[in-house]
This record gives sequence, C-alpha cells and structure tokens, in this order.
Amino acid sequence: MKRLLHLSLLLLFSLQLSVVAFGGELKDKLLQLKDVGRVEALASDHFAEKYVVRITQPLDHRRPELGSFTQRVIVGHAGFDRPTVIITEGYGGSYALTPRYQDELSKLINANIVFAEHRYFLESTPDSLDWEYLTAENSAYDLHHITATFKQIYPGKWVSTGISKGGQTTMIYRAYFPDDVDFSVPYVAPLNRAVEDDRQEAFLRKVGTGKERKRIKNFQLEILKRKEAMLPLLETFCAEKGLTFKIPPAEVLDYCVLEYSFAFWQWGTSTGHIPPLDSGDKMLFDHLIDISGPDYFSEARPNASFFVQAARELGYYGYDTKPFGKYLTLRHTHGYVSKIMLPPAAAGITFDAALYHKVYDFLKDNDPKMIWIYGEVDPWSATRVPAFKGKVNEQIYIQPRGSHRSRIGNMPEEMKEKILRQIEAWLQ
Repeated sequence: MKRLLHLSLLLLFSLQLSVVAFGGELKDKLLQLKDVGRVEALASDHFAEKYVVRITQPLDHRRPELGSFTQRVIVGHAGFDRPTVIITEGYGGSYALTPRYQDELSKLINANIVFAEHRYFLESTPDSLDWEYLTAENSAYDLHHITATFKQIYPGKWVSTGISKGGQTTMIYRAYFPDDVDFSVPYVAPLNRAVEDDRQEAFLRKVGTGKERKRIKNFQLEILKRKEAMLPLLETFCAEKGLTFKIPPAEVLDYCVLEYSFAFWQWGTSTGHIPPLDSGDKMLFDHLIDISGPDYFSEARPNASFFVQAARELGYYGYDTKPFGKYLTLRHTHGYVSKIMLPPAAAGITFDAALYHKVYDFLKDNDPKMIWIYGEVDPWSATRVPAFKGKVNEQIYIQPRGSHRSRIGNMPEEMKEKILRQIEAWLQ
C-alpha cells in the first residue's frame, strides 16, 4: 500500500498544479463545442474548474428529424492532460452540482469528470414527455454523442462508471459502443432478465445467516398480524405526507412489508435495529417506515421514468408472498410494476428481453476491460453479471457482507490493492 499512497500523493500534487495552470481556459473550449449551449460556472472543492452545460440531443437518434431536447452535463476539470471519467448516471444529477461532489473513481486517479444526467430525469426531460423515446439504445447514443464531443477537449484515457442503475447504464453503453472508453467500472449493477426477475427472491431465502433471516421474517409477520392497528398509523402518515395510491391502504401496507426484506439487505441494515416483537404498535410501524416506506409505492414517485425503463427493458424484481399468504390482503403481486408503478401515459408497456441478451452476449463473446463491484448481501447482486470462463479483463469483486454501498474504498485491503493495480495498469 506504500506504493499506492505514493501514487496518490503524486496525483494530488498534479491536481494542485492543474488548478494553477489552467485557470478559466476550459470555459472558452466548452463554448466552442458543437451542440453545447449554456455554460454556467459551479463552485468545487475538488476541481480547478467546474461547469454545468447543456448539450442538444435528438429525441430519437435513429430519427433526428423528430426533434431534440437538452441534456444536462456537469464537467469537472482536473487537467487537459488527465484521464476523463464519464459518469453514466441512471437518474437525475442534481447532487453532482454541489461543491463537495466527487465520484470515487475520479478521486482515485485524479481525473476530469463528465457527468451525464440520464434522459427523462430532472432537467434532461424533453418538453414533450413521450415515453416512446425513453430507450436504452437512445441513452447509449446520448452518451456516445457526449463522449465524442468532449474528447475534443480531453484526448487522454477515458473511463466509464456508474452506480446501481448508473452501473446498468455503463454496461449498456459499453455493449453499444465498445470502443468509446478504455475501460469501465460499474458499481452494484444488475443485469435483469425479466420485469419480475425471480433470482432476487431466491437470494433473499439464503442471504445472511438463518438467525438473521428469521428475525426479519418474524418482524414482517408481526406487522401483518397487527394490520388492524397498523392501518390507521399508515393512513395518518400518508395524509400528513400527501401520498396517494392506485391501491387501497391495506395493499399498500402489504407491499411495504414485502419490500422490507429487500430494502433491509440492500442497504446493509443490522438486525440489531429491529425492535423487539413485543414493542408498541408505533415503534414497530416507525421501523417499517424507516426501512420501506409507502412513498415508494405512491403516485408521486420522483422516479417514474425509471419504472418505465424497468417495465420496458431494464427489468426489476418480484416478491415472494408464500411465507405471508394468510396474512396478506393481496392475492398476488404479479404485474405490480405495471399496475401501481407506471405513470398513466405509459400503461400497456410490455417487457422485451432483447437488451438483456445484447449485454449478456456482448460480455460472453468479448472480453472488455471492466471491473464490477458488488456487495455480498445486496439483493441486486442476485442478478449480477456472470463470471464467464476464460476472461482476463472482465473482473468481478464482491465485498464480503457488503451492501449496495459497496465501493473500491471499502473493499478488503487485498482486493482493493488488486483493483487499484489493475486500474493503474489500464491507465498506462
């Protein structure tokens, strides 16, 4: 680790040099790029210059005559001679506007960032909200256009990365445009093959220890057994928050309970946080809401665009109702994504597994330079990419007892050193 520490100090020194050397030169270069519109300066604790820019994209890259929209891109400058990390965000990108923002990878390698907010999220939403154009293919072409544009400023090594749905986007982008970047680091990225992929259900039946699973299940059952007492608490909570639903309150409670085990493991919660089963109704209810609140199933979800993508081609997960059957108001949960998660204008969307096969076949038939980071207890790792035999560049690392928060920085030291050595080699 001493050599890696020495490398980090050198990178920090070069970052300080670039702050002095490059002043405000980047803005002039950005304004000269084709399809780049407004350029606004942002404060940064980490980058010499930082800007939010708008780049014009076709609504449909196959049919550019149909119109366009502007996509929000955030550029953080470490140096014109530094590598560049394109962050393939899967959602909105407002959090990257803050001065303190810096992704893990750009920090590790002292790189520029080109942060791409996903189409149909926040400020990258077309004026005419036509769901037809929200496809993985169009998002990949968005990223291709962004990369080609900013390579005119940053000609060095390029790396793509993203977290969760952003990691999915990294994989999809690579499958469509294998040579746009030199290597990729997707974090906790699933590769789902169905809108209700049942591999997560099987995963939840085995994750952790038997004692942990029993404690989680017993809590879920206790909530359902007290449904008569829980419903008034739920209705009061939802009224105070202004939440509305497509389904009755009893079914909302059922979904919160079913979601509980997935959310519990996803974020690495300790079973020590589960209240004793003889606790009062309010204490049990508050814990349920803290882990899997009803807002997730409400009509006012901020990420409706995600569920359109999940229903169409990204896939999602289902729920195992068997352990709770006699206590559930729900008869089943099949089709719940379409029933309760989709906006009305997207009703009728059906799942197509073509994207799954495209990414799967790309990874099976090729050996792109890619490092995947997963967490052992994260249910999304149930649908992680396969470890194909004979691959040298496709590398998968799983953090022991790691959750959806698994990163290079919190890997065991031996794993972390191996990952950093590989990244360093690929940057040469």
